[in-house]
Amino acid sequence: MIIIALLLALLSPMTQPRIRIVAMGDSTTAGTPAFKSPREAPPDGRGEQTSQYAYWLMQAHPQWEVLNQGINAQRSDQIAARFDDDVIAKRPAVVVIIAGVNDVYQGRPAATVTTQLAAMYKRAHDAGIRVVAGSIIPYNSATPDQDARMHEINDWIRAQQRADPGVIFVDTRAAVAAPGEPDKLASSPDGLHPDAAGYHRMADAIAPAIQQAPGGHGR
Repeated sequence: MIIIALLLALLSPMTQPRIRIVAMGDSTTAGTPAFKSPREAPPDGRGEQTSQYAYWLMQAHPQWEVLNQGINAQRSDQIAARFDDDVIAKRPAVVVIIAGVNDVYQGRPAATVTTQLAAMYKRAHDAGIRVVAGSIIPYNSATPDQDARMHEINDWIRAQQRADPGVIFVDTRAAVAAPGEPDKLASSPDGLHPDAAGYHRMADAIAPAIQQAPGGHGR
C-alpha cells in the first residue's frame, strides 16, 4: 500500500514539472483593454486577469506556466525585434505567436507581416521551440481592404502548417468571431478587442495545439 501511495504521489500533477509556454504578440495577447501584461506593467501585470488568454490556459492546465509577453499596439516588426529577449531567453517548450493586426491597421501590406512571422518561426525552430501560430482576430471597425489583408495573412499562416511540421495553426479569429459574421467580434468592450469571454474562447482554441506540440502535452 505504501508503494502504491508513493506511485500515486509521483503521478500527481503537483509533482509533475511545469511546462513553460510563452504567449507572444500585441494587444490581443496582452489582454487589452482590461489588462496590462507583465511585459507592460512589471512584474505581475495590472488589471482584470481574466482578460487574457494566458490566464484561461493556466486555469485549465495548472501544470502550464504561460508567460504573457504581449504589448499593446505593436507591429510584427516590433514584436520580432524583442523575440530573442522575450521568447528565446525564456527557454519555453512552446511559443504562441499572434501578430500583424497593427501592421494592417497602419496600412502596411500583408507581405510585411508574413516576412516577420516567417523569421520568428525560424528563430523558434532553431532554438528547439515549437510554434503555435494563431490567426489575426477581427476588429469591428476594419475596412474591407483591412479585412482582405488580414485574411491574406491568415491564409499564409494556415499554409505554413502544411509546409512546416514545426508550425501548428490555430484559427483564433474564428474563436472570437460573431456567429455568421467572421469579420466581427462576438463580444467586445471597445469594438477592437475581445472581452473576457472572448479571451476564454481563444484559450480553448489554443490549448489543443499546445497539447499537440512535442513538449507541451502536460505530462
